[in-house]
Amino acid sequence: MKECLLCEGVLSNKPSWQGFIGFEKQQVICEKCSNSFERTDIESKTAIIVSTTSLYAYNDAMKNYLQQFKFLQDIALAAVFQQELYDVLKGKSNIVPIPVHPNRRVTRTFSQVEALLDYAKIPYKDLLEKRDEVSMGEKTRQERLAMKPLFELKSSVQIQPESYLLVDDIYTTGTTLHSAAKVLLAAGAKRVEAVTLIRA
Repeated sequence: MKECLLCEGVLSNKPSWQGFIGFEKQQVICEKCSNSFERTDIESKTAIIVSTTSLYAYNDAMKNYLQQFKFLQDIALAAVFQQELYDVLKGKSNIVPIPVHPNRRVTRTFSQVEALLDYAKIPYKDLLEKRDEVSMGEKTRQERLAMKPLFELKSSVQIQPESYLLVDDIYTTGTTLHSAAKVLLAAGAKRVEAVTLIRA
């Protein structure tokens, strides 16, 4: 008997022919929890990032999900949105996850964006390093504006004159994505797009 990863209620997995041949999406949360997330598919454009797609709103259910996933280190929750991320990212190339600082990665035991991509079975390129350990949510607007670049290219990385697609878990002010995009563009990228799971 399988339980919902979020509320621990029993999952009502009914046999189907899709499941029998291995094509059915594996249910990891119950219908009630699934329905608590608000799908929005917001798209935005800026002078730096030609298109940013955000899949979900930052409602109470999503806030609780992020708390359990990122800060309580429940990596199994990366499976919750694997199909949704796969659907929007399949067939894309030069996918670049927004990295966490190495020290923060040790504390959390994993990179949340890489975990989301791994569970969705989306290949990606580990091109960037984060320079500042403090998260954007801990900075004031003035501090964000006065910051040095958040990211740098990893040593020996060569950026081609092609399109690159940044992936992050949450879009709040856009500072994180824009900082990463500037590094890629300065290194020779032709254009940068982005996908985030959440838009705050």
